[in-house]
Amino acid sequence: MFELNYRSTGAFEPIFHSHTFYEVYYFHEGKCNYLIGDQIYNLSPGDLILMYGMTLHCPKIDPTVPYVRTIVHFDPAILRPFLELPYVLPIMQPFEQFKNYRLSLRGKEKEELERILQLMREHQQRGDKVGEGRMLLGFVDLLYFVYDRCLQPLSEQREFASDKEKSVQDVIALLEERYTDDELNMERLQQELHLSKSYLAKIFKEVTGVTIFDYVYRKRVNEAKIQFLLHPELAVTEVSLRLGFKHLAHFSRLFKQQVGVTPERYKKQLKEERATAK
Repeated sequence: MFELNYRSTGAFEPIFHSHTFYEVYYFHEGKCNYLIGDQIYNLSPGDLILMYGMTLHCPKIDPTVPYVRTIVHFDPAILRPFLELPYVLPIMQPFEQFKNYRLSLRGKEKEELERILQLMREHQQRGDKVGEGRMLLGFVDLLYFVYDRCLQPLSEQREFASDKEKSVQDVIALLEERYTDDELNMERLQQELHLSKSYLAKIFKEVTGVTIFDYVYRKRVNEAKIQFLLHPELAVTEVSLRLGFKHLAHFSRLFKQQVGVTPERYKKQLKEERATAK
């Protein structure tokens, strides 16, 4: 699986999601806070994000300005022929070690990365096997570019643009730990974070674009999808309870709203896909 969306400007629904493939995301222009797991990245043009897809993520953009990004989705399996060559470097290490990571490219580095992306797009537009092969080779070059810039470990602590973003980061970090707690509520968040419920609700929606419990429920449903994929033997009721839902009907309703099918149907689809793949 390999998919290049070059300089995409299309509208999108800002929802938290995950996927089983990896992602390279490059931010060309706009205003965007990118939430990945328990991290908030305030993006600037030239920022490149590596994503280990199973982590819940979502961009929160300012719709009043153009939002331009290039996204590559890929299955690491397509790189196997390149990773078995003599003297090859471990170009997947940044994804495997960091899981999710931002590179802030400026000046000549930014120009070089954009040239690589543009060349990949030109090969893609050929629409034939030669173009497809050269696009993939261009992507391998991109991964070498990334690997070269990830050799030095992170040495600086992340800085937040404001106290408000720091507070939202604290909320997300707590939710990452407690999202399966069936007693999770605004009162408990208020007690643990020492901020009022109304203030927490206001700044979270302002920074992320969603409510606190929309985030929680989307994370629970996303985790349910992962559990169904990795542990097909688990019953829907068991997964529901593990993820903090007191009532199966509530879980089923939210799952269908977000995924489009009931959890039972989703499990059946996964079973059919596994049978077809054999």
